[in-house]
This record gives sequence, C-alpha cells and structure tokens, in this order.
Amino acid sequence: MLSFQSLLISFRKDSATHNRIWHMSWPPMLANITTPLLGLVDTMVVGHLGTATHLGAVAIGASVFSFIFWAFGFLRMGSTGLTAQALGKKDFYRVQELLLQSILMGVLIGLLLIAFKGPILEFSMYVMSPSEEIEPWARVYFEARIMSAPAVLAGFAILGWFFGIQYSKGPLWVLLVINIANMGLDYYAVYYLDMASDGVAWATVWAHYIGVTFAIILAIRQLRLMSGSVPLLGLLKWRAYIELVQVNRYLFVRTILLLIAMTFFTAQSAQQSDAILAANSVLLTFVLIISNALDGFAFAVEALCGEAKGANNLQKFKKTVLLSCFWALITALGLTIVFWLFGNTIISILTSVPSVKSEAALYLPWLICLPLLGIWSFMLDGVFIGVTSVKQMQNTMVISVLCAFFPIWYCTQSIGNHGLWLSFSALFVARGLTLYWCYQQNMKNNVWFN
Repeated sequence: MLSFQSLLISFRKDSATHNRIWHMSWPPMLANITTPLLGLVDTMVVGHLGTATHLGAVAIGASVFSFIFWAFGFLRMGSTGLTAQALGKKDFYRVQELLLQSILMGVLIGLLLIAFKGPILEFSMYVMSPSEEIEPWARVYFEARIMSAPAVLAGFAILGWFFGIQYSKGPLWVLLVINIANMGLDYYAVYYLDMASDGVAWATVWAHYIGVTFAIILAIRQLRLMSGSVPLLGLLKWRAYIELVQVNRYLFVRTILLLIAMTFFTAQSAQQSDAILAANSVLLTFVLIISNALDGFAFAVEALCGEAKGANNLQKFKKTVLLSCFWALITALGLTIVFWLFGNTIISILTSVPSVKSEAALYLPWLICLPLLGIWSFMLDGVFIGVTSVKQMQNTMVISVLCAFFPIWYCTQSIGNHGLWLSFSALFVARGLTLYWCYQQNMKNNVWFN
C-alpha cells in the first residue's frame, strides 16, 4: 500500500491534501482527549463525599453505560461513510436525509433501551456483582443515567454526520459543551441540591441533552449552507433506511465482537490477581492514548475516502490513503518513542502502589510496540468505513477474534499475563492483515471504483 518513491512525490506535491488531513484530524484528537473528562469529573465530585459507596456506584454505572453506548457506536460510523459518499456525489438531498434518518434511528434505539431498562439493569447487576452497600446506589445511578440514551445515540449520529460533511470542529465544540455542562451540573447537583451518585447521573443526563441540542443547532447551520429543502418526507419512507440499516447491522456485530474481546481481557486479568488487574487497567490507559491519537487520522480517512468514492475519484482516494497512513505512521513512531522513554514515568503518574507499578513496568514493552502494531487496523478501519465495506469489516473481525485472539490466548496461558497481552496485540495485527488483504483484493478487482 505504501511506495517510498510515490510517498516522496506525494509529500512534495500534495500540500493541499496534507492540510486537509490535518484540518480533519486535530479536532477529533482534541475531542477524544476531552471525552474521559466526563468520568473524571464524576469521580472527583463523588470522591469528596466522604464514603466509597457512591464512588463505587458511579464506577460501576459508568462502566455499564460505556459498554452499552459503545455497542451502538455504529450510529457514528455508519453515518460518516454514507454521508461522505453522498457529499462526493454532490447529492445534498441525500446528505440531509441521512442526518434526519440517523438522528431518528438513534432516538428510537435510545427509547427502546429505556423501555427495556429493567432486564438490562438486572443483567448488568448480575455481571458486575456489586457489594450490598454499593448495589442500591448503582441501581439509582442506572435508573437516572439510562434516560440519556436518546440524547447520546442521536448525538452519535450527528457527530458522524459532521465528520461525513468534513465539519470536524463540530464534534469538538459539542463535546466541550457536554463536558463543561457536566462539570457545572455535577457541582450544582451534589453541593447545592444535596444529591449523591444519583445527582451525578442526572447531571450527566442533562449535559447530554444540552449537548445534543447544541449539536442540532450546529447541524441546522450546516444545512443552511446546502441547496434544497430538508426532506422531512424521507423519514416516512422505509426503503430509504435500507442502506443505513444494512451498514449499521454489520458495524454492530463488529463492535460487539470487539467488546467481547475487551471484556474477556479484563475478566482474565481479574482471574490472575488483583495486582495484575490493576496493572492492566493502568496499561489500558496507554491503549486509550494510542486510540485517541490515531482515531483522528482514521476519522479523516473515513470522510475523505468516502468523498472520493462518492465522486468516483480513484486518484484522490489513493492519495488520501497514502498520505494519511504516512502521518499516522509518524504519530505511531512518536508514541512508541514516548512510551519507551517515559513509560515508567506515566505509570508512576497513574498509580502510586508499588506492586501495581512493578507489575505494569513488567508488561510495558507490549505497550511500547502496540502503536506500530495497531496503526494499520485503525487506518484501514477508516478506509473501509469511508467506502462502507462494512461487511468485510465484520468478517475480518470475526476471523481476528475467533482465529487469532482466543486461540493465541488459549495456547499461551502458561506464560500468564504475557500471553494475554500477546493475544491482545495479535488481535490488532490480525485485523490489520485481514483488512489489508481485503483492501488489495478490492483494489485489484476494481470493487470500489469503476
């Protein structure tokens, strides 16, 4: 996929493409950094209530909703690819229609989650198994936080649409509004209304509704820049949803498989020892840093490759893939160097427990290598989302999880946590290799371009 000679030529001649890639990449990178602030602020507020009960309730509730909402992340990815392609075709009617359909789909799924909150709550409590002191407050937190589902999922759809139309600053502003609102409402609910973990949950709910309202305002401003009227009647046409539903169902299966692998990783960490669980939790922060950095380029690839496919512009597509991978590779190399030089310092910042620090340092080499091992799966995910070859994404994830992650874990149990990290790294490598094979076949057979 990368030719050194063509890379040098493209690097010198395509400054406009470089600028577009960076223009699309830095806002989501910054937005990704702000996202963990929601959980951090919640933890800081309840952490000063004088009891660990509410802190535990928030931790459990936040974990449950991270899983639930991440499972529906396809609303963001599916919206981006289809919107980018419609933009490339200059089909502004379809661009507007996709926004409305994606929002409606997010709201309906959110309402379904509220309708089935009882079974979801019971299953969550069974899986998480909180203590008798924490469980009542965890239930209260869940009952409140579930009410944010329509806003959160509609927000996913709008953010994906923003990326699709290459309005990359939109998600940044929306997430900043949510985080600022959450900070203020947390403080008000706990210290002025004398609420506890329930107040933190309601603050997050209100913050998300404020955020999605702001997102809709920004979306309306973008719609006014497009020709044609907003196709409200398109919401009533079931056939118009077929493409969106097909794309999203494959992405849903793919995301669930990834969540299963991540959950299994945590469960196996816990089975080894409390120290291993804590050390792996610290090291997963490195994975979060890698994801936040490389996702920015992946989002740019989604939008620009989708636009190129919509315009049937093969040259623009190749140029986007080549230069995006170049900058992502530079970033991955930078992360590897930073983790190599300052990895132990980062661990010391994240934990002061000697046993956890020593365990984390033992497995740090896996994280030093991971940026270079994982970059290709991130970037190729972006390519395939952009051209909406999402069935291949689903199939390669099935192969990667069932034929790489679990078998390698099973065969390396004798080396303990090193085996677990080997299987985790192999998941990224397998995703990159299988997606690259599909990429080569699609390009060879002119699947994406006429």
